[in-house]
Amino acid sequence: MDSQIKTEDCLGWAAKDPSGILSPYKFSRRPLGSDDVSIKITHCGVCYADVIWSKNILGDSKYPLVPGHEIAGIVKEVGSNVQRFKVGDPVGVGTYVNSCRDCEYCNDDVEVHCVKGTVSTFNGIDEDGTVTKGGYSSYIVVHEGYCFRIPNNYPLASAAPLLCAGITVYSPMMRHNMNQPGKSLGVIGLGGLGHMAVKFGKAFGLCVTVFSTSISKKEEALNMLGADKFVVSSDQEQMKGLSKSLDFIVDTSSGDHPFDPYMSLLKIAGVYVLVGFPSEVKFSPASLLLGMRTVSGSVTGGTKVTQEMIDFCAAHKIYPQIEVIPIQYANEALERLIKRDVKYRFVIDIENTLK
Repeated sequence: MDSQIKTEDCLGWAAKDPSGILSPYKFSRRPLGSDDVSIKITHCGVCYADVIWSKNILGDSKYPLVPGHEIAGIVKEVGSNVQRFKVGDPVGVGTYVNSCRDCEYCNDDVEVHCVKGTVSTFNGIDEDGTVTKGGYSSYIVVHEGYCFRIPNNYPLASAAPLLCAGITVYSPMMRHNMNQPGKSLGVIGLGGLGHMAVKFGKAFGLCVTVFSTSISKKEEALNMLGADKFVVSSDQEQMKGLSKSLDFIVDTSSGDHPFDPYMSLLKIAGVYVLVGFPSEVKFSPASLLLGMRTVSGSVTGGTKVTQEMIDFCAAHKIYPQIEVIPIQYANEALERLIKRDVKYRFVIDIENTLK
């Protein structure tokens, strides 16, 4: 270890119990190791995962819990072996901060599928046995292999949501070759993930159709995000009119919804990717077999594709639609997120409001 003494208190906001209510909390980060980067956090995106673990919805929350896994900031210190970063570099940290680095998936740069399991950015068990604490905090210490370069011309506030919402849709879109200009993409749900799928789809040259249960999102989808078509999914006539017309569908909806009506919109050999978490997935075998269709799932992405996505966003000037908030508004933001009252991602201004 480069530094054995825990010299700096870290200030964060933590949930202390399953009420999920966040309040100020001081704690120590692990000492800087020889391969570690210490990052002054400037911004942190607000993800639904923050709600899930703050409120112990899955029953495995370890309190006090500091959420946040869409982290952007500036390198303030590096370990003696660090090669990729220097003090002052803008960097990002996503949903995991370590993995075994030895299995076939780690060796293929898809560490998110590490055989031994990744170490989550918060509520995980770190290499020193302590519970990881996330980005609703003043700084974080992370192995350099799990940090991402953010180009100097890309705003840190915009970079934060790329580290979960962005990569969650970009990774399967690239894996299934959805970057073919002229092809057609359907996006189900227009939230944090869905709006990024629309932006990537347009950047790839796709014809993008947005499906939503709410007609109120039509204006945003077409005019603000640049989608080509908008369909209210409960309108059976509109849905029938698109039968067998789509090459790809990215389903970002975590609410329960029927799958067969959407599957019928895919062309022969079309691909349906699920990135949301409904309580069940149910469709007729005929929807799959008769159209030679593929159904696939995905979570975030490995380090290689994540860096590629960040660079792609910078090169093509793709920015998430964000609402920047002070840390003092975090509890209200989580409640609004539960009500889906955000366009399309809250980002906490850690640098200027966490005191």
